[in-house]
Amino acid sequence: MKFERASGILLHPTSLPGPYGIGDLGPQAYRFLDFLAAADCSLWQVLPLGPTGYGDSPYQCFSAFAGNPYLISPDLLRQEGLLTHDDLVELPAFPEERVDYGAVIWWKLGLLDRAAIQFEHNPPPGLRAEYDAFCAAQSDWLDDFALFMVLKEENGGSSWDRWPALLRKREAAALSEARQRLHVAITRQKFRQFLFFRQWQHLREYAHSLGIQIIGDIPIFVAYDSADVWTHPELFYLDDEGKPSVVAGVPPDYFSPTGQLWGNPLYCWETHRADDYAWWTARLRATLEMVDIIRLDHFRGFAGYWEVPAGMPTAEIGRWVPGPGADLFLALRRSLGDLPMIAEDLGEITPDVVALRDQFDLPGMKILQFAFSGPENPFLPHHYPRNCVVYTGTHDNDTAIGWYKTAPQEERDFADAYLDRRHPGVSTGFATDLARAAWASTAVFALAPLQDLLELDTTGRMNYPGRASGNWGWRMSEGVLTSDLQKRIKTWNWMYSRQRCASCSA
Repeated sequence: MKFERASGILLHPTSLPGPYGIGDLGPQAYRFLDFLAAADCSLWQVLPLGPTGYGDSPYQCFSAFAGNPYLISPDLLRQEGLLTHDDLVELPAFPEERVDYGAVIWWKLGLLDRAAIQFEHNPPPGLRAEYDAFCAAQSDWLDDFALFMVLKEENGGSSWDRWPALLRKREAAALSEARQRLHVAITRQKFRQFLFFRQWQHLREYAHSLGIQIIGDIPIFVAYDSADVWTHPELFYLDDEGKPSVVAGVPPDYFSPTGQLWGNPLYCWETHRADDYAWWTARLRATLEMVDIIRLDHFRGFAGYWEVPAGMPTAEIGRWVPGPGADLFLALRRSLGDLPMIAEDLGEITPDVVALRDQFDLPGMKILQFAFSGPENPFLPHHYPRNCVVYTGTHDNDTAIGWYKTAPQEERDFADAYLDRRHPGVSTGFATDLARAAWASTAVFALAPLQDLLELDTTGRMNYPGRASGNWGWRMSEGVLTSDLQKRIKTWNWMYSRQRCASCSA
């Protein structure tokens, strides 16, 4: 699929400001879209939007299809009559600049339960019919997901492989009994999903009205403790007890000297191929109902992936195994048509990965923080093809300022020379100069994390790959989206032909 030249900002909704401890899909999200439009940006990139679990990572969700209930806006629920003013008067003392997930989850779920009770007893006009239609349309994944979440709660939050054997193995009579016994709790889980998708679709429609497209994110792998693996164990390499026999990761690389041991179960691609990749087709179709463009995470894993024997303490021991390759993407294209995708082609890239990306004309990614080892570095803008997407950095990197403060001196010197920062007239910060270089490049899309446009140091970092906790917490402060920042980005968009236009809207 051919994209038009455009620009945008990477910002996950959890990072939006507001009084409720976590960014959400309410008024601040609409204001952020207004800022993008005023700056003539056409793109808003988010991280995966699924329900997060232990570690709070959007890349380790309880479902590949469900939405994150912590993103539901209390303000919008109050506007619709599902909450009252009194429900939002006494708030916990949430920190303003980071998400305290423990406090947020406890408070937010209680709030959603109050909204569910109001819906059960006195639903706003028309909402019951909308809810029923949603449940019918999404039943293929929603019924199993809601049951999964309720059984998880009933079993003290433990992973599904520790549940009673009949439930773990999905014995039909045991599942039927659980659905009857836990009907009220299951209905509330479905209601949370209804609220999330309703608020998200309204927000997406608003983005489209402004000529803004949303770039979403599909992790290649799913979490072991997920409704997907519990419901479809045949699609993964599991042993007779339902435990993974091999798990996902990447070998030692830029981010970690011992590799990254993700621990996700690996796909049994032969089984997927036998039914023409029906699960993958459903997954992408569902995602494309939420976003306009997909960033396909760890794209190299579709050509070949790093297989680690279960039980290994790190990802250092493993082997490369061929992935499904073009066969998967041909099946997806037969079912879905053009594939509006960005291939996250970072890491150890081999010729087969490049060939797979180019066969389907997918733009790859260029990261400016990786660029400054010397003039021949392929991440430098003068080497870019048009069909690529340039970032100053991603959610996995330090901020641009953090990188600059800790990079080897020779890389900092080369970056200063390349960006012409040694000129006496230079008065902007390094991250601003880096972002401008991205906008000026030939890459079809130019994006920057908001932290870089704000010139934030390492305190603004979103994620440390390989660190199990303490990630995903950064939030922007009120008032940082200034008119000066808006004018600067708008000038770049005009100067480098990335202006928002009617043809950019979905």
